[in-house]
Amino acid sequence: MNYFEFFKIPVSFNLNEAELKKAFYSNSKKFHPDFFTLESKEKQMEVLELSTLNNNAFKTLSNFDKRMKYILELKEVLGEEGKNKIPQEFLMEMMEINENLMELEFDFDKNNFDKIQNSLKKLESILLEEVNPYIENYNDAAPKEVELDAIKNYFLKKRYLLRIKENLNKFASL
Repeated sequence: MNYFEFFKIPVSFNLNEAELKKAFYSNSKKFHPDFFTLESKEKQMEVLELSTLNNNAFKTLSNFDKRMKYILELKEVLGEEGKNKIPQEFLMEMMEINENLMELEFDFDKNNFDKIQNSLKKLESILLEEVNPYIENYNDAAPKEVELDAIKNYFLKKRYLLRIKENLNKFASL
């Protein structure tokens, strides 16, 4: 059973947060281990597993990036870690940012730092704008390969940018 089935909500990249919370709280009450202390060990273990599933499902589905990854894995679009290919044209675009990042490493300059940060924000915004129609109009009953590929590419690019931002933030703490 996948997380969406567990909460009885439709598979969606933009899900109804209130509906998710309602299902989570309902399951939290239903599967709280304290209510099963007088039951058999097997029943207690079953409830503990359901409680853990409830918590893990909520943590995943309540976070947009984790939810996106989960759906892409569910639809078998996203390969194992390290086996996914980031589009080559995107990597070429990233060369200049990576070069600027290396320059910061050798000679920190606040203006260049801010410039890179702004470039990353702008790029993230553009990437989201491009993929947003696929995310907004996603229909799990009839997913289109082009939609899932576009969302997958967005997810991989966003993760790549996150790594750059993490490297950039190292300089901010110096």
